[in-house]
Amino acid sequence: MEKQDISKEKKYNKWIVVLSIIIPIVVASLFRIKVDIELPIFLPPIYAVINGFTALILVMAFIAIKKKKIVLHENLMTTAIWCSVIFLVMYVLHHMTSDSTVFGDLNHDGTLNDYEKSKIGVFRYVYLIILLTHILLSVAVIPFVLITYIRAITKNFERHKKIARITFPLWLYVAVTGVIVYVMIVPYY
Repeated sequence: MEKQDISKEKKYNKWIVVLSIIIPIVVASLFRIKVDIELPIFLPPIYAVINGFTALILVMAFIAIKKKKIVLHENLMTTAIWCSVIFLVMYVLHHMTSDSTVFGDLNHDGTLNDYEKSKIGVFRYVYLIILLTHILLSVAVIPFVLITYIRAITKNFERHKKIARITFPLWLYVAVTGVIVYVMIVPYY
């Protein structure tokens, strides 16, 4: 039975590898492209809410599966994946149409002077650590989410549970720190 379940997964392996490599490369490449348009809405608070919503959905899905509410769990996880896709599109759109915001840039000139550095002090390092771990884990979680999802749709639930124990905290961390990063950077927009 185990071999049959694994063979069902194998047909998706190429897609998992391709998407896990292509998504970060495309996102990084799109940051270099600047489109001179002004969006009708300011996206960061919207995608921060989506990150918060994703975190909430992940927790609800965890509770649902613990209560053996499988269909609810499946629906919540599918919703979490779509929220992450929508977030990613908005995030890239924002960065293609806007300059990056510098944490601590009180006068909004795009650089930190000595006064601004002294005002933010150690908080800049805290912000950068949270931001860096958020970015690195947002890339790392892609294959975990895809593998976990594939194991679920191929009904390989034992292997699904094993990787979900890793995927859940990684994905939850990425979603929660996305909100934290936004709350920390919002004064400097």
